[in-house]
Amino acid sequence: MRAVHDRLVISRLVHRFSFGPKPGQYEYLVREGVTTARNRLLRTPAHDAGLASVVDPGLVDLGPFPPSKSTARAIFQQALSQQFSAMTLWWLDRMVLADYPLIERMTWFWHGHWATSISKVVYPLPMKVQNETMRLYGLGSFAGLARAMVVDGALIYWLDGQLNVAQAPNENLGREFMELFTLGVGNYSEDDVKAVAAAFTGYRVTTSNGLVTFQPSVHDYSPLAILGATAPFVAPSLSDYVVSLDANAAFVAQRLWFRFVSTTTSVPTTLVKGFANRDVRSLVEAIARHPAMKDPRHAQAKSPVEWFVSACRALQITPSNLPSTVTVANYLSLMGQVPFAPPSVGGWPYDEAWLTAASFQYRLAFATYLVKNGDLSPVVNASNDVNRSLANWLGVAKWSPRTTQAFSEAQGDPARLALLALCAPEYVVNA
Repeated sequence: MRAVHDRLVISRLVHRFSFGPKPGQYEYLVREGVTTARNRLLRTPAHDAGLASVVDPGLVDLGPFPPSKSTARAIFQQALSQQFSAMTLWWLDRMVLADYPLIERMTWFWHGHWATSISKVVYPLPMKVQNETMRLYGLGSFAGLARAMVVDGALIYWLDGQLNVAQAPNENLGREFMELFTLGVGNYSEDDVKAVAAAFTGYRVTTSNGLVTFQPSVHDYSPLAILGATAPFVAPSLSDYVVSLDANAAFVAQRLWFRFVSTTTSVPTTLVKGFANRDVRSLVEAIARHPAMKDPRHAQAKSPVEWFVSACRALQITPSNLPSTVTVANYLSLMGQVPFAPPSVGGWPYDEAWLTAASFQYRLAFATYLVKNGDLSPVVNASNDVNRSLANWLGVAKWSPRTTQAFSEAQGDPARLALLALCAPEYVVNA
């Protein structure tokens, strides 16, 4: 029974705090035990050989848009498209190739939390700057992350902060800062929204590169009454104050619990109390150690990007090296999730929302493409116990009888076995 529990816990650790195992990794971790597996998967060494192999896209500031219907405009639009593709593949490569992916996993989490989209920002460079900010603070102090994000050019532009002046405050950024990023619904009033909007006045964005400047002449310097405190706030000081509130610890801890453990239960109060110092790494480690990690009720469906990245890790595919990167972008778009392009400030759907009939068809077609371009040696060289070999390859705790029956009917066909395994419910949904 302990071996069964160990496989379940390690499967959850390797898929939720990483992006799935590379070939041989899950079997090794199971052999070493839960404690060693957890310690290994939570490591973030200064040097990661996998990440070191990923070349930065080297985005440059493209400047303002040329006149419409001009030749320069067409060339400009093409450059924007090329930069977005290069940036997206760069991040997918990082997720896939990282030997210690926890930082990339946290960057992905924060991207869904501070959801900002290229659809409105338009320029890739500010999106990459934001991405690097999330990576820098992703396992550090949430106070530091929030302070950096309230003066992030992509986020400010996405939520109309550049339109916010003392004479005509725009409430969009202030409302979402409290509702979606720091406190949650019910922990602030409409008066607080108006006051926070005033605190956020005066910030201007250079749209092409995300540079933020402060324009004192349009900032509201009056004392502002916000959530029990009155002071002449600016964005960083307002952020620090809001993050210091007890409601912030509970809200952020619940968001991490929601994404890493359970979408149906509340975060334990012990974890909230342990997050009093707003240290994200400590909270992540406490979640990874929590007994709920072995509770059978806490299955979670992978999002399309998580599924794609984990499949690439298993098949030893570097996304940018695939024959058609356009095909990758198209399939992710059809499945409903493209990095840097969440559908709204609320981020993407979650869990069972990804388990539709349409998503199954797109996943099957995408998996077929990946299998054709991947390394199938772990399947070709599988032991006589094919079921266990496939489970170890993909980090699956246990296959269902229905899936094992499908495997038995595909014996001797490595490509078919790989396709079945990658699309199996036990892989698409982390048990």
